[in-house]
Amino acid sequence: MAAARLFAGLMSGTSLDGVDAVLLELGSPEASSASPGSLRVLGHVQLPMPPALRAEFAALNQPSTDELHRAQLAGIELSRLYARALDELLREAGVGAAQLTAVGAHGQTVRHRPELGYTVQLGAPAWLAEQCGITVVADFRSRDLAAGGQGAPLVPAFHRAVFGRDGVDLAVLNLGGIANLSLLYADGRVLGFDSGPGNALLDLWAQRHLGRDFDPGGAWGAGGVVLPELLQRLLDDDYFRAAPPKSTGRDYFDAGWLDLRLRGFESVEARDVQATLARMVAASVAAELQRHMPGAGELLVCGGGAGNLDLLRHLRELLPTCELLDTRAGGLEPQQVEAAAFAWLAARTLDGLPGNLPAVTGARGPRVLGAVYPA
Repeated sequence: MAAARLFAGLMSGTSLDGVDAVLLELGSPEASSASPGSLRVLGHVQLPMPPALRAEFAALNQPSTDELHRAQLAGIELSRLYARALDELLREAGVGAAQLTAVGAHGQTVRHRPELGYTVQLGAPAWLAEQCGITVVADFRSRDLAAGGQGAPLVPAFHRAVFGRDGVDLAVLNLGGIANLSLLYADGRVLGFDSGPGNALLDLWAQRHLGRDFDPGGAWGAGGVVLPELLQRLLDDDYFRAAPPKSTGRDYFDAGWLDLRLRGFESVEARDVQATLARMVAASVAAELQRHMPGAGELLVCGGGAGNLDLLRHLRELLPTCELLDTRAGGLEPQQVEAAAFAWLAARTLDGLPGNLPAVTGARGPRVLGAVYPA
């Protein structure tokens, strides 16, 4: 039997709330091709995103002054945060840097324009490799884009490896700043795409009206009333009707997108808008699930939105025949899933195995993803 290898995954998602670092044990190399029992989480650390860096990333989602300079500095600062998270992760796990095979670092997405052939994930992977003395795998999306794909989502292959069950139709929903669905069919097929906004607009509205980064547990929104006319206006966007493959980002579903649709609703209660935004997220997810996997018996939820009880309530109302669980039911904590996925994808890269699913991204074929920065 091949010896187990250690990989770390670093993820800072579209919610801009912080960095997750996960330490993963994988067999070599066939385990990276994906068998549910072939990986084990050995540690997990979360660090909050510094407010100034969070604000800079949010600003860089849109055209602004001196972008190139600011983007490079923000990428270096993110890698410093990644390095701190990695150091804390290894210290808590009692593992030395030399024991790691590699780190998978996704970087911070600030622009995602697959229709124009590009996507931008800020970070400084060479700096991270130099600082930590560990091989870094980064830039996971661009090869899929070069092959005609969306470059995202990339986690459905990992979801299939960890959560998929033969003979069962089930779905995995990641509720980050953007929501994405992985549909794991009983016959082994996989479909995945971004369904639309997840936490991004909910957090934006909470920041405006609560002065907080988010609405804890969805409690404020839960006290509001869904406004049917506003809900219809929010859902009346071509993105929600588009067929997969499709992916999106905060540079599309941003403050300008929301403010345009709030015209004429200036006098409504702010918490009613929050309630309506939660319903919009749930309705967009439910519509996609009913369209593409009407027989789904389970929906496993991960990401920061897994803690939004109001959003989960809306999902249960709209999907009464589908059991709603979080990914603990599949063996991974909700906040560990994406970082673990990029540790797993880093293993695929080093093993010369494809990391994308053409049926998900629309690429011309399977591709080995990522750029390698040796220790």
